[in-house]
Parts: sequence; C-alpha cells; structure tokens
Amino acid sequence: MPIFEYLERNAREYGSDVALVEINPKYEPSARMTWKNYALVEPQPGEPFRRELTWKEFDDKANMFANLLFTRGIKKGEKVAILLMNSIEWLPIYFGILKSGAVAVPLNYRYDASEIKYCLEKSDSSMLVFGPEFTGRIEEIVDRIPDVRELFYVGEDCPSFADSYEKMIKFCSHRKPEVEISDSDDGVIYFSSGTTGFPKAILHAHQSLMHSCKTEQAHHGQTREDCFLCIPPLYHTGAKMHWFGSLISGSKAVLLKGTTPELIIKTMSEEKCTIIWLLVPWMQDVLDTIDRGDIDLSQYELSQWRMTHSGAQPIPPALIKRWLTIFPTHQYDTNYGLSESIGPGCIHLGVENVEHVGALGVPGYGWEIKLCDEDGNEVAQGEVGEIWIKGPGVMKCYYNDEKATDETLKGGWLLSGDMGMKDTEGFIHIVDRKKDVIISGGENLYPVQIENFLRKNIAIKDAAVIGTPDERLGEKATAVIEIKEGYTLTEEEVNEFCLDLPRYKRPREIIFADIPRNPTGKIEKPVLRQRYCGTSVVAHQVEEA
Repeated sequence: MPIFEYLERNAREYGSDVALVEINPKYEPSARMTWKNYALVEPQPGEPFRRELTWKEFDDKANMFANLLFTRGIKKGEKVAILLMNSIEWLPIYFGILKSGAVAVPLNYRYDASEIKYCLEKSDSSMLVFGPEFTGRIEEIVDRIPDVRELFYVGEDCPSFADSYEKMIKFCSHRKPEVEISDSDDGVIYFSSGTTGFPKAILHAHQSLMHSCKTEQAHHGQTREDCFLCIPPLYHTGAKMHWFGSLISGSKAVLLKGTTPELIIKTMSEEKCTIIWLLVPWMQDVLDTIDRGDIDLSQYELSQWRMTHSGAQPIPPALIKRWLTIFPTHQYDTNYGLSESIGPGCIHLGVENVEHVGALGVPGYGWEIKLCDEDGNEVAQGEVGEIWIKGPGVMKCYYNDEKATDETLKGGWLLSGDMGMKDTEGFIHIVDRKKDVIISGGENLYPVQIENFLRKNIAIKDAAVIGTPDERLGEKATAVIEIKEGYTLTEEEVNEFCLDLPRYKRPREIIFADIPRNPTGKIEKPVLRQRYCGTSVVAHQVEEA
C-alpha cells in the first residue's frame, strides 16, 4: 500500500491530535504566518514562533495540494521538485505530490543556481515549489528551465515569475484524489550528496517508502505517546525516514529550525520529546556545552526522553560512551543506510546491543547484507569487503543514468561503495569508503579507524584523515584536526598520542583546522583534498619515525 494511507488513517482516527509542530527561534511575524483553519493568521507580537498542524489538517493540506497539481495539468508519473527549508508546509506538499501520483523530487537547499538547474533537468521536473530563501537563485535560471512549466512560491512577497502557493491552495478541494497507485509505481527521486561531482538522481518506487516506514518503527518502537524531534533537512532521506516512525504510530513530531545545544535541550523539555536523531557534531556540541556548565540539565524536564540515535557517518564509540554517562537512561541506536537504500536502517546496531557501540550493527528489518571482494565473492569473517545490500528499499535505478545504474546494481544487490568487516559475533563494522582508502607504501590505510582513534583525545572535537601525495610512499595519511573550544593541542602532543597506533597507521602530517561537513553530517573529504593536496598548503610535517 502507498505510505500516504497511514496519513489518511491518522486523519480518521486521531484527526484532532497534533501531528506536526514547527519551532522557529527567529520570530519574524512580518515574514512568516501561521496556518489555522485553512486561513493565514499573523502571530501575536511577543509570542514564541510556534506553528502546529493536526493530523486532519495535515491530510487535508496534502489533498488540497494534490488537487492543485491536477488544476495545472500534472499527471501521474510527472516530476514535482521541492526546494524549501524545513517548515510545516514541507511534508504536506511532499505527501500531496505522492497522493497525486506524481513523483516528488526534494532538492538540497545548499544547491547553487547551476546545481538546481542541473537537478531539475536531470529529473525531468515539470514543476518547482520553492521558498523565499531561493528566489534569487531561481531568478538566475528561470529563463533557462523551459521544461519546468509551473513555479509555486511558498511565502510572502511572491515574485512575478511564480504563482503563490498560499493564494492558490485555499481554493482547492480537501477531497482525496482518485488515483490508482501501486507499490511498483515511481514515487520519489532523491539526489546523492554529489561529493564527487554533480549528484545522481536516485529513483525509488512507493514500495521503498513503505519499507522505510516499517523498518524505522520496527527498530525504534514508536508508539502514540512518543514525540520525535526532527532537526536535519527534510530533503534528505535520513530525517524524513526517521519521522516515518511517527507517521506509522500516529505520534507528534517537532520540526526544529536551529541546532544550538541550548535550543535542542529546551525544545526536548518544552515539547516533551521522547526521541531525537542527532548528527555526531551536534552530540559533541551538547556534551561540550554541558561539560562547560552552560547547560544545567536540572532546569529542564527530560524524564520522558527515552532514545537518542545517530548515523550518517562513522560513530566514535568514545562519544556514545560519554553520552550514556550523561544520559544513562537513554536507549541508543546507530543507523546506517544510503539514499540508494531509502535512507537509514539497512544496518543498525539495535538498542539491545549498546555494548557493541562502534559497530554499525546487524542487518536491519527486511534487509540482507553481505561483504564482497572485487569479483563479487563473499569475504571471510574478519576480512574487509564492500558492503552489498538487498531488500525492498533498494532504488529502482539512477534516473537517466544507465551506466551508473549498471555499475551499482548487480543481480538485485546494491553495491554501497563502503568497506566493512564482520567480527566474530556477526556485527558489521564500517572500515571506510572504498574511494577514501589510502594506499601508503603498499599498505591499505582506512581513515575511519585513525579518525576514531584521534577522537578519543579529550582535546579533539573532530578529525578527518585524507591521503595526500608523497614522493616515497605514493600517499601519506594526513590528519586534519579540529580542537575543542577551551583546549589547546600541539603537533608534538598529537604525535605522542598516536604512539599507541601501529606505526604504519600514524598520521605523517598534522593540520589544525575546522572540518567541513555537509547538512547530513558527512565529512566533505573532496573539499579537504582540494584544500590540502596543493603545493601551496602550509602545514606541519611529521618526521618519519
């Protein structure tokens, strides 16, 4: 069944209950409005900026947008792109697209004008829904995207080249669209992170969305009493697929537009949130702020907070152990997945396996995993192989890219590009990205292993290891280290700390700098390679022992 049938069930059974809350710490009454009884009402001055939708309003707005698409001639299978910051409008628009039979195409809000144009063309999008933050970027390309025949603007001060979402939708019917949709029909196109060039368009069927929903609920056991705090961008599979657990259980979720530790803790308390998914940098920031005494946890109501989970990158075991020292009653889970496997959950640690933190975990609900060599043969326990994934959430293809599809899908298996190893108890550990492996003097170095070691140092906030050119070794391991606020660290101290590493794994170059991460928390290693592989980079060179 299509995933929006859960939304329709929730509207029938829990219609007056709150489904979504938006919290915006920047109170801007002149720029933003609140939705109440399908009318736009300006918040009263002095009130915190908080908007909410009930399940009935959510479903009605999705139906209204689907019917709006029909008035503009959008047919089943056509592509409708979404370029919005997280907001209370985002999910009803997304579900309206799904209900209409069209294909939803969420776009990264960091894309520049040329990337937006590329993705619209790559996905064959016929319509774009965008917000005020993107007006300038769309204006740059509006005359060069002729196949995008409709532009809808969500917000005040609608530009002349678009139609107003708010003005048009209020005339549309709340009636459910009469469109037959099967599990195998195209549902969404997500774009890859694009860290190696322009992003790939990842096409998923409705079946993928439903499987992601079931996986999330099976892993984290959401009930009607839960409340999920959602911070990461909704255009990505990670945040939205974790919210799917709230959809299947009919429980409230809060969209928080901010990532400061104080705001996260305050919202968890005031909205009585029970579950949160945090990127590693946010977890580190929360713990550092508590350690400095800038947050007094006794001032907040947090007894209902039952679970924290993380993913999108290798998880430092030391960080989770530190987290569980501060929050000893929390359940914890690590989630692994790709946009090509409809986001998180194809491998997860499991809340019952916290003693194995550091491992990715075991195959998730409904998923099969194997580790293979270059010829597709499974490797032995303890050996490193590429993680291959199979299950109902694997993409249909890279849209309009047959060559990339053939390279990535083999006999129903998805080749992840991640290298893993299975331990004696059957837990899978990520070793590194296949493309990030450093070959130094004939030895394979896996940066994640070195990064996890470095993060054990109390003065290190973050670490990234890349391969940089070396005349003798071919490549050498270069560590980019971000120091915690209030701490100092020298090259000599790092070298001494690394004496506990095998000699061949020790970084041979140390650079102290901030570490760039994309909106989903992944270290942007191509940025670091571009920045530090040139001859003009001034860095501290480590003497060979």
